Amino acid sequence: MKRRYQIEKQRAVNGFRQLAAEQNPTIQMMLPMAEIVGLLQQGVGHLLREAGLALMRLVMEEEVRHLAGERHEQHEKRQAHRWGKEDGYCVIDGQKVPMERTRLRTKDNREQRLGSYELFQRNRPLEQGVWEKIMRGLSTRNYGAVVRDFSNAYGIEKSAVSENFIEASRDKVKQLMERPLGDLRLCALVIDATPFKDRQIVVALGIGCDGRKTVLGLREGATENATVVGALLTDLLERGLDFSTPRLYVLDGGKALHTAVRRHAGDAGLIQRCQVHKKRNVIDHLPEEHKADVRRKLQNAYAMADYEDAKRALERLHHELMHLNPSAARSLEEGLEETLTVHKLRVPNQLRRTVCCTNVIESAFSIVETVCRNVKRWQGGDQIERWVGSGLLVAEQQFRKVIGFRQIPSLLSAMADAVSNKPIAKKAGVA
Repeated sequence: MKRRYQIEKQRAVNGFRQLAAEQNPTIQMMLPMAEIVGLLQQGVGHLLREAGLALMRLVMEEEVRHLAGERHEQHEKRQAHRWGKEDGYCVIDGQKVPMERTRLRTKDNREQRLGSYELFQRNRPLEQGVWEKIMRGLSTRNYGAVVRDFSNAYGIEKSAVSENFIEASRDKVKQLMERPLGDLRLCALVIDATPFKDRQIVVALGIGCDGRKTVLGLREGATENATVVGALLTDLLERGLDFSTPRLYVLDGGKALHTAVRRHAGDAGLIQRCQVHKKRNVIDHLPEEHKADVRRKLQNAYAMADYEDAKRALERLHHELMHLNPSAARSLEEGLEETLTVHKLRVPNQLRRTVCCTNVIESAFSIVETVCRNVKRWQGGDQIERWVGSGLLVAEQQFRKVIGFRQIPSLLSAMADAVSNKPIAKKAGVA
């Protein structure tokens, strides 16, 4: 619920916008050539900033003239009268710049707010500027020294910058977690978890039918358990994602992910276990002298286009591992069929290399690590979620279409054929 002063501010802004739209007054700014030359000696940017500040003052004076009339003249439609001046500030390029403003009083002796001043003072451009600069690697400690464009600017100290970043990142993550998903046409979902400090962050990324990637949501938990993953998928469902549509789910192999996807998507969910994770899990069981040979055989098997050929090669390797290292053999055998889902669907080679593993989301995690490198002390609350969510949004801005996106129609057709004779889970069927 908005407070009274917030309502009054918005009314003033709306009145100013109405003045600009209906009366559209003309504002003329004149600067002496000598002053322009002096400002140019410090750079064109300095001239533009100072000219912008002068223009703001003129806009405010025009609004004062509209509300209170000309000085020392009768004005029948006067809505307020001048009441001296007061020191204030405006926000320019993410920093607060001192500005003197005219105060007005209404006929019933109440403060008359200036809509133009309220617009110039809004913190959203400041918070957005802080978020963007910190996401590009600028630390709060060095922020003021780098961005200060006005000698008398303030609000760019370490503590103020930190507060603005907290508000901006919180708003960014809220938008990410609440944006509707009903209009997205996705051919695949990539779900993976990454350890972050002492937590597990589970992230869902969608691959559209046009090949574009979208961050769908994230959840923070102590471990990658079924409760955390289920909460993430339930949130996607509530935001409009249709789990009854045949779709490929690329997972890292965790049982919690597998269980949650089966519960939400049923037979419409075609699960592809990450082949990279499978290779890593198998090789980690082996002594150093056998790792290179087994890695080569795994790569050759998964590189085969035909499902039967790939399965035979993996079964031969499993037989060899039973004599070499039974633990590695059991690791290979566990979920083997699901690592070959893309082979069963006969996905073309380029696209198969994209959707056979979770690498498309691992690249986003690497950007998150880069974004978070300046954080020296992690605290509780939503700090981890804010930073990871912000990093994922930065990664999303850099996303390109997946390799092999022109082959997605073949994947869609194969998935439709694969589930055509099976009962498909309905949205209402989620436990």
